[in-house]
Order: sequence, then C-alpha cells, then structure tokens
Amino acid sequence: MTSGPTGHHDLAAIGASVADNLALFRGVWLDLVSAYHPDGTPMDRDLPSGRGGEPGGFPYQQLVYLDFDGRRLTQTNVVVRGRAPAARTFHAGIVDGILVFDPAGLEEPGTVGVSGGPGVLVLLPARVDTPEHRRFADPDYVRYLGGDQRTRTTTLYRDGELKRILTVAGTRIHPDPSVRVPWDPRGPEGPVHDRDDQSHENAAPLPSPEEPK
Repeated sequence: MTSGPTGHHDLAAIGASVADNLALFRGVWLDLVSAYHPDGTPMDRDLPSGRGGEPGGFPYQQLVYLDFDGRRLTQTNVVVRGRAPAARTFHAGIVDGILVFDPAGLEEPGTVGVSGGPGVLVLLPARVDTPEHRRFADPDYVRYLGGDQRTRTTTLYRDGELKRILTVAGTRIHPDPSVRVPWDPRGPEGPVHDRDDQSHENAAPLPSPEEPK
C-alpha cells in the first residue's frame, strides 16, 4: 500500500478463491455446536426438521472430516457427544470457481459455496426465489481464524422467518482427513466417508461414543 494525500494508506481488498479457502480447512476438526434463539437465549433442543425423527439436543460435539483435492470436496460429520451418534457425508465440486453441492448432500437442493475473502466461506442457496428456499434456508458463514481454529455461524429461516442461530467453535485435531481418529464412534478402522452414490439417510446407527481423549 502507498500513503495517499491525507496521510492514510490506500484502501485495498485482498482476494481469495473458494478453492484457496477450502484448502485452509482441510483436516479433521472437533466442533462444539451451540444454538440460540434470535434474542440470544440458548436453545437446549433443536427444532423439528419436518423430515421425521426426534430433534437432537444442544450443545453437542462432532468430528468433521473435511477433504478437498482442489476440485472435489468430501465432508463427513460424526456426532461424538451430546446427541445420538450419527454420521452424515456431503459431496460438492468446483464449477466455474464456485462450490456446488450435490443434490443429495444437503437438506435442500441448490446450495453453493462462495468466497468472502481470505479465510471466509459462505454456504447459501444459489437462489432464494424457489419454493424450496422460501420454505427453508440456512445461510452458513465459516471463518478460518488462523492456526487450527475456525468458527461457523448459521442462520436458519423457516417459511421466511428467522428461527435459530447456530454457532460452532472448531479446533483442527489432525491434518489428515483420510484416516479415522482413534476415538471415532464408528471405530478406528474403515472408510472415513460414504461413497458418492451412498445416501447418508440410510446409514446404520452408530455405537455409543467414547469420550474424546
């Protein structure tokens, strides 16, 4: 930067591609997930999803295996504490510089990932004028804090009304997302992710988790 006539440095923005940001997040993360009503009151129970099943509690912890090879993203979330054990896999790919999620990867179709500058990823609907996203939308803001720390904030809308704010504090516990950590509730052996053609909706129940060590 150079100094302008007022003595202040010139303003400049530094760009970062979606792929550059995804590379920052590669690894295994331990996330603490909390939720709040819009007035800041903590929530101890999730809202019904409308897809069957009993809503889970808050807060809870999950492992996040996030793998990115420069073109394809594969991410598996595994609940380890605070909720019934469960695993869910998401798949997405870079298309024209934007991350596009496979239709089976998230609850609603048409979700994309865009860059908000260095260390900032935003996951949100590709459009907000479809019937699906008028009914349900959950823009997701992920920020890399440096080192092995990240945050994520999700704002959940149902039928156009703000219902919940989700806040995640994450710590990267291993740089290699291709191998299960020893205390993964699925066991230390086996594939980390579901196959691309395997629906997470049909995943078998997991055994009761052990405490992270």
